[in-house]
Amino acid sequence: MIPAAAGILAVFAIWYGICEAGLFNAYVLPPPAKVFGSFLDMCRRGELAGDIGISMLRVLKGFSIAFVLAFILGMLRAVIPVSGAYFEYLVQFFRNVPPLSMIPLLILWCGIGETTKVVIIVLASFFPMYLNIVKGFTGCDPKLLEVGDMFGYSRAEKFWKIVLPYASADILVGMRIGLGYSWRAIIGAEMVAASTGLGHLILFAQQMSRTDKVIVGILVIGLVGYATDRIFGLVIGKLVKGNGNHGWD
Repeated sequence: MIPAAAGILAVFAIWYGICEAGLFNAYVLPPPAKVFGSFLDMCRRGELAGDIGISMLRVLKGFSIAFVLAFILGMLRAVIPVSGAYFEYLVQFFRNVPPLSMIPLLILWCGIGETTKVVIIVLASFFPMYLNIVKGFTGCDPKLLEVGDMFGYSRAEKFWKIVLPYASADILVGMRIGLGYSWRAIIGAEMVAASTGLGHLILFAQQMSRTDKVIVGILVIGLVGYATDRIFGLVIGKLVKGNGNHGWD
């Protein structure tokens, strides 16, 4: 905890020193005191709470849909291996297409409403979850499956009683990564096609030449994303006794 606090204080000290030395105009890089003052003002007026809530709701919608799709396809790939031949190449193709590149097309198809933002989140978070789910399902120890055969388990019973518990750590880690991708995607989507949310807050502040609010928006995004990631990490630690950690915790 102390090294982390020292690192954060060092960043703010450098920021404060640069502003005091006048290396940048206050319009380009406002001092920490002004940014903190703007943060408190936005909190008092409820501006930040509203945008955080809206962005979080969008993330949860898209993330949930992406997880259901990833789980179903991953389960098909594990239970019926030949099914992967029908959709695996499509998955690999769209995995390399940046979700933000789809925004112009999605706006033409769906307008600038909630559907476009949710679809972008789905596209961003689906692939890391799908890959981890497939890894977990297909990487099950064959000896465990042999034990299932000895007990006379059917294919469905082996999946639910052996494969799924074995893959739980990979599934949860994939969900954690997908959640991070969801936050990255929604901010980009809100900058292009939204009138509310944290991404719109940053874009509107830039248009109004409020660099302090832009920095507040960036800091809030980082804090909210970090908080959700840590909460998910704690859940993983409780469910799989730490086996689902990223390695950077």
